Amino acid sequence: MTADPAPSPPDAGARRGPVLRQRHFIDSHKGATAAWALATIALHDQWSNPTAWTYLALHGTYGILWVWKSRVFPDRQWERPTGVGYGLVIWGGLSLYWIAPWLLSARGVQAPPAWLAACVATYAAGIFLHFAADMQKHVALSLRPGLITDGLFARCRNPNYLGELLIYLGFGLLAMHWAPVLVLALFVAAVWVPNMRRKDRSLSRYPEFAEYRRRSWLFLPGIW
Repeated sequence: MTADPAPSPPDAGARRGPVLRQRHFIDSHKGATAAWALATIALHDQWSNPTAWTYLALHGTYGILWVWKSRVFPDRQWERPTGVGYGLVIWGGLSLYWIAPWLLSARGVQAPPAWLAACVATYAAGIFLHFAADMQKHVALSLRPGLITDGLFARCRNPNYLGELLIYLGFGLLAMHWAPVLVLALFVAAVWVPNMRRKDRSLSRYPEFAEYRRRSWLFLPGIW
C-alpha cells in the first residue's frame, strides 16, 4: 500500500499574492492621464487656454474610456503576467505620450479654431475605429474563435491600431510641436508594427488567411 500524497498547505496560493498583469500598469497609466494634463495646466497657469482644456478633454477622456473598455471587453494580449520591473518600463514608455500636454501648457499654445476642429474630428474618427473594432473582436471571438474578416476588419486587418493612430494624432497635434509626432512614430515602429506582424504570422495558420491578406491592408487602407 502506498502512502497518500502530502496535501498542499491550505495557504500556498494565498502566499503567492495577486498576479500582476500588463493591463494593470497600462490601465493605471492611462487612467492617470487626466490628472497629469490638469497638473500641467495648473503648473503653467493655463486656466484660460482653450487649447489646453481641449487637450485635457480629449486625452483625459480617452484614458477613462480605455480603463472602462479594459473592464468590459478586455484585450487578451494585455493579460500576460509581468513583474514590477517590466511594469515600470511600461509606465515609463507610455509616459512619453505625456510630453504633449507639457509642451502645450509650457509654451502657452493656443491653436487656431480650424486646427482645433481638425484635431477633434481626427480624434473622434479614431475613437470610433479603435473601440468599435475592439468590441467586434471581443464579441466575435467570444461566439466563435477564428479569423475575423467582416465588419471593420473586412479591408483593414488592424482597424484598432488605425483608430489608435488617429486618436494620438488628434490630441498630439494640439501641441503644435514635432515631439509628440516623433513619439507616436516611435511607438508605431517599435511596438505596433511588430505586434501586427506577429498577429499576421499567427493568423496564417487559417487556410482562408491567404485570400484575406490579399484583399485587405495591414494598417493604412490604400497605402499599406
